[in-house]
Amino acid sequence: MTKILFSNPVAVLGAVVLTMAASGGAMAQEGRDPAYAAARAAGQVGEQKDGYLGVIGSPSAEVRAMVRDINNRRRAIFTEKAAGKSTIEEYAFATACRLIAQTQPGEKYQAPDGSWKTRGAGAPERDARCP
Repeated sequence: MTKILFSNPVAVLGAVVLTMAASGGAMAQEGRDPAYAAARAAGQVGEQKDGYLGVIGSPSAEVRAMVRDINNRRRAIFTEKAAGKSTIEEYAFATACRLIAQTQPGEKYQAPDGSWKTRGAGAPERDARCP
């Protein structure tokens, strides 16, 4: 299979979105973990613009370990799903677009400029390349 070049992010996102549904189940499992839900509600973690979960401030060692574990699982999913279709980074970016859009009011996310924002009632700020 030919590799999609990132020079056309819209094409990459379109191709990646088609395969993202399968990875959505694994990411949904994160939301079922009470420790993850508590850290998210407390603003200790947020969705990064690169598709990974980030820590905000100085959370406990347990929260940091949980984020490392979640990110390792995400990386495995990105690696599997990107194979032959795009790069891991492209797939992760497309996932970030979706996960940031799915944040709820009060949850943290990383804006395109890298700053941490708290989601309000409106749509979150996302990269202009997001669909």
